[in-house]
Amino acid sequence: MRKWISEYPFAWMVIVMLILGSILSFLSPYFFTTGNVINLLKQVSILALLAAGQTVVILSGGIDLSVGSVLALSAVIMGGLMSIMSPPLAIIIGILLASGLGAFNGIIVSKAKIPPFIATLGMMGIARGLALVYTKGRSFQLSSDLLDFIGSGTVLGIPFPMILVIILFIVLYFIMKSHVFGRNVYAIGDNEDASRLAGINVDRHKIIIYTISGFCAGLAAMVMIGRLSSAPPNVGMQAELTAIAAVIIGGTSFTGGVGRIETTFIGAMIMTMITNGLNILGVSSFWQQVFVGSIIIFAVWLDSLKVKK
Repeated sequence: MRKWISEYPFAWMVIVMLILGSILSFLSPYFFTTGNVINLLKQVSILALLAAGQTVVILSGGIDLSVGSVLALSAVIMGGLMSIMSPPLAIIIGILLASGLGAFNGIIVSKAKIPPFIATLGMMGIARGLALVYTKGRSFQLSSDLLDFIGSGTVLGIPFPMILVIILFIVLYFIMKSHVFGRNVYAIGDNEDASRLAGINVDRHKIIIYTISGFCAGLAAMVMIGRLSSAPPNVGMQAELTAIAAVIIGGTSFTGGVGRIETTFIGAMIMTMITNGLNILGVSSFWQQVFVGSIIIFAVWLDSLKVKK
């Protein structure tokens, strides 16, 4: 059984997801309805985008605690610029900003040799503070056909945010599986010193890795303001914790070097199903935070057991 799980992680995680869905459907008749399934696909998109970038970072042996705050800063910049320029240009600038902040994280981690936890923790405070300074604590109300489509539009009945997620995961899947960059990320996460000796430019790879995380946060910001039709500076609070939980539940080792991008998507689905189910069952959001924190501890504990074995 253990061998089957290790060889087919995607299959057994899909089984876990189906079992969870069956339990939630039994607890509430409103869970497995067409409207709620579509709502689930919209809800999971933002988490999946953040978790995709977080997966690449954790596979390299790092961590990015700033994604929620980078999402917020990118979102308010997009919202603020839409009053003076076209929405597409504002969105591009917001995504570029998020990517740039990710690259800055990578530079600090690789060149200044500051541990990823500390570097991204600092960026978390900086980005959130700048979002509040830029907006003066107020929310930008937005109205745009493009944003409406990004947040709620469908293509052939599939929500556009989910199409965006599918495209991103397909691209990252092939990069991590078939491209030399992906193989190098796994090597760095497994043994950074050995990777340097093997001729891998570890510093350059780390900058690219954190840039990818920032880029994914920018995409998530675009979807977020599309869903909300506004850009509040407090958006994305604790999103980094949920993204990390999705990655770890998806089977990526917290120590790096082991994991698969496709299982992260299932991890994000499981986290969203749990949150959605708890909302339907009327569980307080305060208790949901306790639950998410407990999931992270439990998932990392299971990962540590695998590492010991």
